Amino acid sequence: MDTTHFRAEILKALGQPTRLKIIDFLRDGERCVCEIFPAIGEEQSNTSRHLNLMVSTGILFRRKEGVKIFYALKHMEIMEIVDLATQIMTQEITGRHRLLKAA
Repeated sequence: MDTTHFRAEILKALGQPTRLKIIDFLRDGERCVCEIFPAIGEEQSNTSRHLNLMVSTGILFRRKEGVKIFYALKHMEIMEIVDLATQIMTQEITGRHRLLKAA
């Protein structure tokens, strides 16, 4: 797999609202899947599907302890990407608001 394709897969994995909720929830550290799905308001099966995809792309780390499965961000730099996207969004909203106000 070439690096462009791999980067695109990581960005694609980040570009989904449920996955962004999961990432935001894991910002402060490792959590059990039993905590994740209620916190983000999704069904456990749907949440597990998203978690597995993010593990396979290298965004999350998975650890099993007894019957519980825990997830954590594998690379904290992911938060930089998410935070930059938030900054861009805020700038765009502010700019569009100014345009509407001026019209």
